[in-house]
Amino acid sequence: MEKIEICLASNNTHKIVELQQMLGDTFLIKTMKDIGCEDDIEEYGTTFEQNSRIKADYIHNLYGLNVIADDSGLEVEALGNRPGVYSARYAGEPTNHQANIEKLLLELDGIENRKARFRTVITLILDNKNYAFEGEVSGKITMELRGDEGFGYDPVFVPDGFEKTFAEMPAALKNQISHRANAITRLLEYLKTKK
Repeated sequence: MEKIEICLASNNTHKIVELQQMLGDTFLIKTMKDIGCEDDIEEYGTTFEQNSRIKADYIHNLYGLNVIADDSGLEVEALGNRPGVYSARYAGEPTNHQANIEKLLLELDGIENRKARFRTVITLILDNKNYAFEGEVSGKITMELRGDEGFGYDPVFVPDGFEKTFAEMPAALKNQISHRANAITRLLEYLKTKK
């Protein structure tokens, strides 16, 4: 299959690296920086689906490129699925992973139910058509930070069936089981049908 040129609609370097590793050789990947876009795309949606589509449409409408955009977040059962779409800015602006985790652990202090899940929605705009692919991974929130890998809430999230947090796992393992991996798998399966 000929490589498809596509732009990743994100300025998050961790997310870009993760997506590039998962997508492998399917795409010729361009970042927003590569195409000369340094805009911070405003995410004004109230769902992952809306925010993912907003980012994809922004790049597609301005540059006419094929695009992959995602919006992801952590949903904690005991907190009514918060922080959800506000995961990146949970402790306020500017985005601060450490402050977000501290706020989360404080709110869960004394709460036994630590069930949580990471959710993502990936929007693909390919040949002027829109597609959405969802992924999630269930797990639980730890009592304290563990591990130095990953980003965001990875140091406090242990996926079901594992003892280690995402931040304690090698990237290769996380990239097989994460919410983003699940959505990317669906995206790649769909592309195989387009051959």
